[in-house]
Amino acid sequence: MTTGATEQELNAWQSQDALFEEAAGRLKLRPGVVKFLREPNREIIVHIPVLMDAGEIEMFTGYRVQHSIARGPGKGGIRYAPDVTLDEVRALASWMTWKCAVVNIPFGGAKGGVICDPKKLSKGELERLTRRYTAELLDYIGPERDVPAPDVNTDEQVMAWIMDTYSMHVRHTETAVVTGKPLDLGGSRGRQEATGRGCMLVCDEAAKRLRLVRDRTRVIIQGFGNVGRSAAQHLHSEMYRVIGIAEVDGGIYNANGLDIPALVDYRKEKGTIVGFPDSEPAEPKELLTRDCDILLPAATENQITTRNAEAIQAKIVCEGANGPTTFAADEILARRGIFVIPDILANAGGVTVSYFEWVQNREGYYWTLHQVRDRLKQIMQASFYDVMRYAEQHQVRPRIAASMLAIDRVAFAVQLRGIYA
Repeated sequence: MTTGATEQELNAWQSQDALFEEAAGRLKLRPGVVKFLREPNREIIVHIPVLMDAGEIEMFTGYRVQHSIARGPGKGGIRYAPDVTLDEVRALASWMTWKCAVVNIPFGGAKGGVICDPKKLSKGELERLTRRYTAELLDYIGPERDVPAPDVNTDEQVMAWIMDTYSMHVRHTETAVVTGKPLDLGGSRGRQEATGRGCMLVCDEAAKRLRLVRDRTRVIIQGFGNVGRSAAQHLHSEMYRVIGIAEVDGGIYNANGLDIPALVDYRKEKGTIVGFPDSEPAEPKELLTRDCDILLPAATENQITTRNAEAIQAKIVCEGANGPTTFAADEILARRGIFVIPDILANAGGVTVSYFEWVQNREGYYWTLHQVRDRLKQIMQASFYDVMRYAEQHQVRPRIAASMLAIDRVAFAVQLRGIYA
């Protein structure tokens, strides 16, 4: 086992570029098309002055990277975190391009981020930061240009502020400028649960391939935020046995299965999963390597690396987070026969329902929860089998197949459109 992951392995942009290089190479695309697809279309850096509650002006740095608009408007979340980097946002924007393409929805890829610690900002400071960031991006976002959404440390309230700021400048209410909004401002039913529910749907298909029985299928989930919590709820409701949850402040484990509805209530009351009754404490990193049938990392990037890939005992890894497995670690998992559902497929339920929200905003007609769930199921199942057919056709592992399929679709659109000169 490698003693530690290298800095290059953990660099999100370099990791996705290595994956792109292999997938594009297998497609035998023209060199010029490969160059075009590799680089982001536009990278925007803004420096944001914010009047703080104490009366002083503080400066924050924000990014928005638009990787591709070949198949439609850019699409991707905005994250607020102290460790946001341009390389990270670049990588996430490119992942969004491939994610939208692999589920065949008419969006390109984009991503945004602001370097800040939202836990140290008051609500007023957060609102002023959001509105000024939006104002700096007015020429680059919009329903036909680039449609942001929530991501790490942003939520429907932040999206409401973005929508309002944009609407004030264009002088009419424009709900379709962002997705992930509150229902009362044009949000879609089923949006908050969408990524986790999508994970459950592809886990279902993978479990069928491996002939796993639901009520005997043991699941360990890393992360109990929106994605991890929703995945746990949906898997539990479908009779999967969720035996472990890992969070930053601690993990919990019960070999017979955790009571997920009770855990959700406990987390709301206590603000933590630690100390949940009828569970034993577990070290979060160690939980990733415990024996289970499905491991669902739903936290942040670079959780499965060359440092721990040899110790993973799951039969299936379903990537609820973006980039939780490094490219080098993925090769190890493949060699060991572990079935990986790659992030651009596994967690695409969120962007799929974001697409539904955008469509509903533009129609001015809103769907029932049943309609949203039914259409999500159709797309996730079809996309899963599109990737599996590609894997079998090209004799590659699922991650390479998903990337090849996505790149092929974007390259086809680029070549049909041609290069404007």
